[in-house]
Amino acid sequence: MVTEAPPFWWTKADWRAWGLSPFSFLYGRIAGRRMARARRASVPVPVLCVGNFTVGGAGKTPTAIALARAAREKGLKPGFLSRGYGGSLDVTTVVDPAHHRAEAVGDEALLLCREALTVISRTRVDGARKLVEEGVDLIIMDDGFQSARLALDFALVVIDTVRGIGNGHLVPGGPVRAPIAEQMRQLSAILKVGTGEAADKLVRQAARAGKQVYVAVLKPREVPEIADRRLLAFAGIADPEKFYRTVKQIGGQIVIERAFPDHHYFSEDEIADLLDDAAKENLTLVTTAKDAVRLAGHHGRMEELAQKAKVVEVDMTFDDPQAPGKMIDTAIANFRERRLRENSAKA
Repeated sequence: MVTEAPPFWWTKADWRAWGLSPFSFLYGRIAGRRMARARRASVPVPVLCVGNFTVGGAGKTPTAIALARAAREKGLKPGFLSRGYGGSLDVTTVVDPAHHRAEAVGDEALLLCREALTVISRTRVDGARKLVEEGVDLIIMDDGFQSARLALDFALVVIDTVRGIGNGHLVPGGPVRAPIAEQMRQLSAILKVGTGEAADKLVRQAARAGKQVYVAVLKPREVPEIADRRLLAFAGIADPEKFYRTVKQIGGQIVIERAFPDHHYFSEDEIADLLDDAAKENLTLVTTAKDAVRLAGHHGRMEELAQKAKVVEVDMTFDDPQAPGKMIDTAIANFRERRLRENSAKA
């Protein structure tokens, strides 16, 4: 799976997208067929998947965290299942924030494990079984909607309303991971994040298909240390512009922007440039929670950067506060129906 999104994916389709269209067509045929024909293993607890239509971030991790919090309010013990992208471990592992760094388990897993038991696994079926062994009664799978080999009881697809699905082309000509028709067929609901209009066409398509549509916004937590301050904002995420908008929303004055690739591990030279440029211009450093966990646990100038950088945390806030609970209830009901079918087939 391609994980880095070139800029032309997020603008109107041009000669690059159209030139790659034969490869996109082939990719789409393969991806769509795999989704349609996938044999999915079953585990004895409900599985709720949080995915998106495209390569790149759309707010999956904050959504998964919101669902875990709702599950705990219902008296459940949720667990996160992550592939551990960006980490080096290739064995199924329970994430321990006291011992694991992002280089081993990935940045997203370190964010998730602050909220609930988190397992990383290159094979999601193995990871799900490990979570069951650990006693969870609801699995929240972060990403993997298109490639899951695990039976899903609820598939929530998150879409950003500013970027939408970019130029609408499939990989490699665009960011779309599989044919929209097949994704639409298999999803349970769409979560529309933000107040833009780029997702409207897909939202209307989902509504016509009888799919539930939820609405939410990413709400930043207040960071008093950056309000009305001159800032150097840096981010190694899929959509740095979203982060810059968030910083401005809470009153920061960005003087210098530094964007890095998603899941980027900073080199010594990059760290030195950030620290030195901020000092030279008397700027406050500010970054994302995802970048902050990649800086944690080190020494030297990386430790200095981690200590000096202010962190902007965000929470997924639903228009309907009951929405996460409704999704969990539906996942549980679908799980019970699935188990009945499986038991009947064995009888």
